[in-house]
Amino acid sequence: VQLQASGGGLVQTGGSLRLSCVASGFSLDTYAIGWFRQARGRTREKISCISSDDGSTDYGDSVNGRFTISSDNAKNTVYLQMTSLKPEDTAVYYCAADRWLTEDDKIMPEPGYWGQGTQVTVSS
Repeated sequence: VQLQASGGGLVQTGGSLRLSCVASGFSLDTYAIGWFRQARGRTREKISCISSDDGSTDYGDSVNGRFTISSDNAKNTVYLQMTSLKPEDTAVYYCAADRWLTEDDKIMPEPGYWGQGTQVTVSS
């Protein structure tokens, strides 16, 4: 299982970016994909998850309505479209893979497979 995240960069407040996560070694109907971020000095935060098997999605409260997760199964790629970016969105963004639900019905709380991060910086 390998995950390759890309698309980060520097953007002004209110701008947009699209992150990509290319999966290899498995197909997207095997594992769900989640986007997480970690800002300097802060704990890791789950941003959004998608189950390409049935199209289920989940969003964190801090990004709901601004970020959109999608998948292209033919390209084995998951995207995170980020709009209306704020300085507090500045973080390293990671994609991860695992089952959609844990045995206690939590959505991807601690995925087992991780890609490298991509830096997103939002200037004020």
